[in-house]
Amino acid sequence: MIQTLDYLNARITRALLAAAAAIIFCLGFLVCADIFGRAIFNSPVKGTPEVVSMSIVIICFLLAGYAVQSGSMIYTNVFSGLFGVRGDAFARLLSALLGILFFGLIVWGSYEPTLHAWASGEYEGEGALRVPVWPARVAVIVGSGLVVVSYALLAVHAVCSLVTGHPDAEKPAASTHL
Repeated sequence: MIQTLDYLNARITRALLAAAAAIIFCLGFLVCADIFGRAIFNSPVKGTPEVVSMSIVIICFLLAGYAVQSGSMIYTNVFSGLFGVRGDAFARLLSALLGILFFGLIVWGSYEPTLHAWASGEYEGEGALRVPVWPARVAVIVGSGLVVVSYALLAVHAVCSLVTGHPDAEKPAASTHL
């Protein structure tokens, strides 16, 4: 069961990674067009700052789940390594629980503003191009929710390591089997 959830989590995080890469690729063309438009035609692409600022938020939260799932978050084992396998497992469990709490609070705190942004038609920018805010707010909720799931899976693996005393007990293997 846990291996299936690990596999699904890895697939979803990689799909969001690909979506973030596509957004970054498209933003590169938008920024270049804006620069060339300014330099050559004295007419920048309207709304570029608004699109870029919203896209940065979307990209960050689409990538957050992958950072946790792939083990790319900052981690040091200076102290946990001193206490052996169970000390390391306890540190991973504590880290996962704090991650669940932090990103769970982001989901909880973002829910109502997202509904408001959708219902009221909230937008960023003035003039020729107004960029809706709700896609960035939805990305925050989806990305943070996926991070909560990733941390929950890491917590389960840490508990298994704590119980068995084996460092590889129920270790996520989904990232290597895609």
